Amino acid sequence: MLLFLDVDGTLLPFGAVRAAGSSGPVEAYPLYEPAFPLPAEAAGHPLLARVDPALGARLASLGCELVWATTWMDDANTCLAPWLGLPPLPVVDWPDADDEGRTTGLHWKTRPLVSWAAGRDFIWVDDEVTDADRAWVAGQHYPGRALVHRVEAQRGLTDEDFAVLEEWTGG
Repeated sequence: MLLFLDVDGTLLPFGAVRAAGSSGPVEAYPLYEPAFPLPAEAAGHPLLARVDPALGARLASLGCELVWATTWMDDANTCLAPWLGLPPLPVVDWPDADDEGRTTGLHWKTRPLVSWAAGRDFIWVDDEVTDADRAWVAGQHYPGRALVHRVEAQRGLTDEDFAVLEEWTGG
C-alpha cells in the first residue's frame, strides 16, 4: 500500500490562527530540534523546526510504502527525510499542468497520483483535497482501495489523523 505525503500543511503546519475567543497574537508553532544528524543542505532550512521529527517513525509504523507527493520534489529527500529519520523516498514527478482539473474542480495532484498508484491501494494525505477529489478517485481508481484524507493545514498531521490512517490500514 502506498502513502502519498504532501509537505506544506501536512507535515509542515502553517497559517496559525488566534486562540478561540482571543484578540491576542497568533499562536506560535512548537519548534523542534533535529533528532538525527542533518546534511548541510537541510541544516539551514528555515521551516524545518516546525516539523515534529517523531512523525517519521509514526509514518513508517503504518507499514506503507511512503512516497513524496509534494512540490518540494527532491528537496523533500534532501531536507525532510533526514529530519524525520527516513531513507530517501520515491518522488512523484508532476506534469507541467492540469488544465482539465481547473474545470472539474479537481486538485492538480489527483490524476497524477491515481496514475502513479496504477491500481494499487493508496492513502493520500494533503491539506487541499476536497470531496471532488474523493469522488473522482472513487470512480477512477481500481482495483485498489484509496483513502483521500484531508489534514488541517494549521495543525499538520495530528493524533486524530493517525487514528484514521491506522484504522484504514488495519494497524
